[in-house]
Amino acid sequence: MSTTVIVLVVLGVLALLVVYIYNSLVRAKVRTDEAWSDISVQLKRRYDLIPNLVNTVKGYASHEKTVFEDVTEARAQALNAQTVTEAAKADNQFQAALKSLFAVAEAYPDLKANQSFQQLQAELVDTEDKIQAARRFYNGAARDLNTKIQTFPTNIFAGMLGFKQRDFFEVDAGEAEAVNKPVNVDFSANSKAKVK
Repeated sequence: MSTTVIVLVVLGVLALLVVYIYNSLVRAKVRTDEAWSDISVQLKRRYDLIPNLVNTVKGYASHEKTVFEDVTEARAQALNAQTVTEAAKADNQFQAALKSLFAVAEAYPDLKANQSFQQLQAELVDTEDKIQAARRFYNGAARDLNTKIQTFPTNIFAGMLGFKQRDFFEVDAGEAEAVNKPVNVDFSANSKAKVK
């Protein structure tokens, strides 16, 4: 075999390797983008349910103005989030505000028995389950993409081809504490609930 043939074979193998690596990175990126899209769809669905839920609760607990404002503000921040990190932070704040809203609802037995409220609550629970599943799928896809970007030999080509690592959609430790902390409801005079 001549040197030219050997060089051509080596170059051909290298070209095939680059094509394989590039295609595997593209597949991982598309899978991650698809997973993020699934999260976005479910978050949007959740945020679209909230105005109906707030309006239903307002009919029973109109004096709980700060809770409604907190939920509305958290919803707006979540809708305006641009990155995965911003979305995760906004989602954590939204979860805390929503927890306060449900604490207020607990103080009104007529509201808890309202069919519209129960239906909205059931839809929200279903959406929360879908968000958790989509978040796990996204984090798995981001993990796979990040692993490809960091491991040899794909790390050599990933940087040259412009592939970037993705952030995970996760709860920060401090925010997780705030979200998981129980809400105190104080029943004072006139049967008005105060959320702390």
